[in-house]
Amino acid sequence: MKRYLELLEDIKTNGVKKNDRTGTGTISVFGRQLRFDLSEGFPLLTTKKMFLRGIIHELIWFLQGSSNIKYLVDNDVHIWDEWPYKHYLQQQGEKVPDASSEEWKTGIKKFIERIKADVAFAKKWGELGPVYGYQWRNWPTPDGGHIDQITKVIETIKNNPDSRRMVVSAWNVADIEEMNKAGLPPCHLLFQFYVSEGKLSCQMYQRSADTFLGVPFNIASYALLTMMMAQATSLKFGDFVHTFGDTHIYLNHLDQVNEQLSRQPRSLPKMKINPKVRSIFDFKIDDFELVGYDPHPAIWAPIAV
Repeated sequence: MKRYLELLEDIKTNGVKKNDRTGTGTISVFGRQLRFDLSEGFPLLTTKKMFLRGIIHELIWFLQGSSNIKYLVDNDVHIWDEWPYKHYLQQQGEKVPDASSEEWKTGIKKFIERIKADVAFAKKWGELGPVYGYQWRNWPTPDGGHIDQITKVIETIKNNPDSRRMVVSAWNVADIEEMNKAGLPPCHLLFQFYVSEGKLSCQMYQRSADTFLGVPFNIASYALLTMMMAQATSLKFGDFVHTFGDTHIYLNHLDQVNEQLSRQPRSLPKMKINPKVRSIFDFKIDDFELVGYDPHPAIWAPIAV
């Protein structure tokens, strides 16, 4: 993962200070790209321990077409909690505390406990709007129908692998404001598959990239998606190509970035996937086994909400 560390150095060296939606402030560059050969190992960061179970559960959740956090909460994955909690407070006319305060931590804990225990509450306040999974599986059409983009792409990979239209988009312009109410408009907004010499590759475009917290998560998620799609279409693993727009480090992550850059990367692990699963929609958490992962300790950093 040296290329990822080089990207952090690039931002520190060449980035400019910019304001942002959260008010935190960033150092930012524009237009970068990383490439990972998936046959060489699974690109999971080794310079800090990654939350792989959360990555897998989120991907399964996307592929379900879900847009409610209850599945994640029920599986003890809390990477989406902050946005619906903030929306809930705003709708109740309550002050939104600083995300690092004890008031926030106590409040969000109670909110998530209620999401887990109260189905009606979860249905209303756990809903993020038409975010990733909804757009992947249920893109709305003008006549009131829906398009399952994932199923269509799989059919195209199998039947017309030279197609240049194997694209999945989450950037539905008509739904952006609705997504913004309780969730977040898609950061990783479009991905395209490519078949060559019996291998499946994927390129993803990310408009906004939180390089310390989010990008390692995104790399692993799309690498795994590519591997799952390859297995579901009887192809070998090709490359995952990660293309960035606004590529930034939050100002309150600089100490953590420096700590990470002081560490030496270790050998990449291998991802073993249950070979019996042949449908992209049938994967469960127990179908994945990471072998040989020896990371440095985790590095905590706050999420900018």
